Amino acid sequence: MNSARSIVLIGMMGAGKSSVGRCLQRRTGLARLDTDEIIANQFGVSIREIFETHGEEKFREIETETLRNLMPDRPTIIVTGGGIVLRPQNADLLKKLGIIVWLNADELTLFERTSRRNDRPLLQNENPRMALSELLRKRLPLYQSAADFEIDTSRMTHDEVADAILNKLEEFSAMRQ
Repeated sequence: MNSARSIVLIGMMGAGKSSVGRCLQRRTGLARLDTDEIIANQFGVSIREIFETHGEEKFREIETETLRNLMPDRPTIIVTGGGIVLRPQNADLLKKLGIIVWLNADELTLFERTSRRNDRPLLQNENPRMALSELLRKRLPLYQSAADFEIDTSRMTHDEVADAILNKLEEFSAMRQ
């Protein structure tokens, strides 16, 4: 088997990429790679600290380099950061890795989910709801163009999302044969 069968999760912060990635890992037995975890481990600090110390542009450069270096030798669950689609070359790199699944959710759901944590560097400002809305506006078309298919996670549990992904992958495989 080759890496082209990997499952690549993209989407906004709060869409459930990390949690669903762990659920898919348990359900499929596939290895899981999380680009944010790889970067944080490489630098020995949190993503938030990388943003604070080096800025978003430097983080995006590191993110692209991390993607370039991902070469799983077997199918893998690949979880990405919410802004990975901002650089056009990243979409090409993601497509080479596998089938791109866009986890989407309505804005209110995303805001409620992201509000539970304080480690979201792009939302650390006076009006996080407006910041999220602006990020969503910029990123939606990028997610749409990069994705092979979309799953709306707004009213689903992680297990339900994993089921929906696995069902869609079966359909997707059948269509490509």
